[in-house]
Amino acid sequence: MALITSDRARFPNDPWQLVETVHLPGNAGTLETLFSLGNGHLGIRGAHWAAVDAELPGSFINGFHEIWDIKHAENAYGFARTGQRILYVPDANNFVVIIDGEMLSLEESTVLDYRRSVDFATGVYECRIVWQCRSGATVTTTERRAVGYQARGALGISLEVAADRDISADVTSAVVNRQDQPVEDHSAHDPRRAGRHAGRVLLPLRLDGGDGSLRLSWEAAESKQRLGMAVDHWTSAGVQPFDTQVDQDDSSVRYVLAVSPDAPFVLEKSVSYAVGRAADEDPAETAESALLSVAEIFAQSEAHYRDYWTTSDIVVGGQAELQQAIRWNLFQLAQATACADVAGIPAKGVSGSGYDGHYFWDQEVYLLPYLTYTNPGNARQVLEFRHELLPEARVRAKELSVDGALFPWRTINGLEASAYYAAGTAQFHIAAAIAFATNRYIWASGDTEFQATLGSDLLVETARMWASLGFFGKDGLFHIHGVTGPDEYTAVVNDNLYTNVMARFNLRAAAALDHPGIDDAERELWEQAANRMHLPFDSDLQVHSQDNDFMTLEPWDWNTPRSKYPLLLNFHPLVIYRHQVLKQADTVLAMFLQWQDFTAEEKRRAFDFYDPITTGDSTLSACVQGIMAAEVGYGMAALEHFIHALYIDLDDTHGNTIDGVHIASTGGVWSSLVSGFAGLRDQGEVPHFDPRLPADWDSLDFHLKLRGGLLHVELDGTQLRLTVPDGAPLEVDVRGERFMVGNEPVTVPLHAVVSPEPTVFPGPATASLPVVRAAG
Repeated sequence: MALITSDRARFPNDPWQLVETVHLPGNAGTLETLFSLGNGHLGIRGAHWAAVDAELPGSFINGFHEIWDIKHAENAYGFARTGQRILYVPDANNFVVIIDGEMLSLEESTVLDYRRSVDFATGVYECRIVWQCRSGATVTTTERRAVGYQARGALGISLEVAADRDISADVTSAVVNRQDQPVEDHSAHDPRRAGRHAGRVLLPLRLDGGDGSLRLSWEAAESKQRLGMAVDHWTSAGVQPFDTQVDQDDSSVRYVLAVSPDAPFVLEKSVSYAVGRAADEDPAETAESALLSVAEIFAQSEAHYRDYWTTSDIVVGGQAELQQAIRWNLFQLAQATACADVAGIPAKGVSGSGYDGHYFWDQEVYLLPYLTYTNPGNARQVLEFRHELLPEARVRAKELSVDGALFPWRTINGLEASAYYAAGTAQFHIAAAIAFATNRYIWASGDTEFQATLGSDLLVETARMWASLGFFGKDGLFHIHGVTGPDEYTAVVNDNLYTNVMARFNLRAAAALDHPGIDDAERELWEQAANRMHLPFDSDLQVHSQDNDFMTLEPWDWNTPRSKYPLLLNFHPLVIYRHQVLKQADTVLAMFLQWQDFTAEEKRRAFDFYDPITTGDSTLSACVQGIMAAEVGYGMAALEHFIHALYIDLDDTHGNTIDGVHIASTGGVWSSLVSGFAGLRDQGEVPHFDPRLPADWDSLDFHLKLRGGLLHVELDGTQLRLTVPDGAPLEVDVRGERFMVGNEPVTVPLHAVVSPEPTVFPGPATASLPVVRAAG
């Protein structure tokens, strides 16, 4: 059931804010995700300040995690050994407000007016509630929050209490260690959700406080990572704390005072987090040294987004209903990546604990396109993070009897954390994703220093893995067996087309390097493996097969009720594996990423065959299906898939937004607009555009950072307008014609794209038993 779009009175369509005007019970956890704040390093969920009104509150720091030994019921050599899970860091967003003896809460108090919002233009969360107190007073509370950017561990919170008459106010501000609170482990019922630890995780190192200030630090029991907090309070009129309490799980500062109508009480809470590793390091001191005033934190947030939207906004003309959702997705991309530094981007960013805070291939295939063209410096940092994990990846390669480097399917610290190898370790294609993102960054940025050093390392080590994983068969072709492609509903197969296509790219990119570590024999091996790569093809259907045996599988029963989806929660993997059904785009994704390797007819027939049998159980799928629908000329299908991707979280269509934003899908929304409707294809001789603007859209406007310059793209139904207002002139291909674009606009007329007639493939065969007649 839709959430945001189902009630536009409650959630009005504001192009620069997500707004809620009425509080209703239910969906609190999902809304905590939608109203969360973050900067890629620090995240805070959008929970209400009263404990009774919050469902899954918390704060996170990217990469701050705990480890444990994975206990396999039946162990085997090379299985993942070390579990990793992002931790809830002690949370500062907690207040108890008592007015004239009444504790205010949305659940039990009378609310006269309510409005909360997160402002995309400033990064500021605000919640304003007007309460009718039992004492007769009308009280207004306004809470505002923002995270820092130059100071990425900074969080600023202000709480104002105003009244229409004299009142007695009792306000407590708390820091709560949520990680060690008893909470249900939802992962037992849904593997997409985060698990919990059985024992105590955060061990206190320092617990100091007094006069409204707190200096606190903890150490994770097994990972030994250290976390420090410094918290200062400031009040209007210099009100001093009534009490300051310090505890490992609940520290608080309390204010008791009279509030008059002409002098609202304002409490500002400045928080600084710091992560440390050294045993002799006190991270609380590091946090203290970075403390800022709340005003400074808000100013940093506002300045960051003022700059961000100048070059990262995407404007769709004539579609006011979609513009808010587009900006919300772009806002989430900024919140997940802006200050990650040399670290990975978790699948949920820092908005929740889903997928245990792990880094997957999502960041290279779905996030790096956005970063490469909007913030190339951050894209480089993500690739530097992968490079830092090369030593662990080389060790993992040896465990799996391959050369080079084998990156883990899911990880935080560089070790494989996927306990189910069929849908984890077997997804060797993550190596090609890293190589692909590396090559794209080098191509788009022109960063020759990176290419000659870290980039070459990544391309070479992944190529060595492919060369040793595959083999030349009796047919003279190169095969890669025993792998799982992006579609996790078809596991451990031979010659997955996506894997082979991407491995071929990887081998060719490495072979093209002028690198002293590559000898002639190795280069020749890579070139031969790439040129003779086996790509499964069904000659009867004239469609590329997802793998060698996919076309022989029994078709899925499409009369399966919707209540049985997603299939992974309702059917044993073996049931799913033996059927022709997809969790997400696989072959179609290969044809998008390696767009030059397939003809228009091959792409169209593949889309016609695979799209109807793709469940969309993965949030990674709709965006890719929409991009390819646009390319092959199916305008309505492209728009339908795009809108599905656009509202995955806003409408909680997959039922697990409570655990955090699906950050890869938000990256897919960016690609849907830029690569789908504007038709950008990269890594060719020059940037290539083949626009496919939906018929009822007036225009599409965005910027791309390319080769140190800025390309401005303006598209409407009849023409594409290109300008490079900043940087050297850029050669661009538009539907096969080359143009040199500089600071004077280049306008290219566009003819309408004719939608082709879809291929109709035979339906599932109906098996029938032979009739056996008795002799007589």
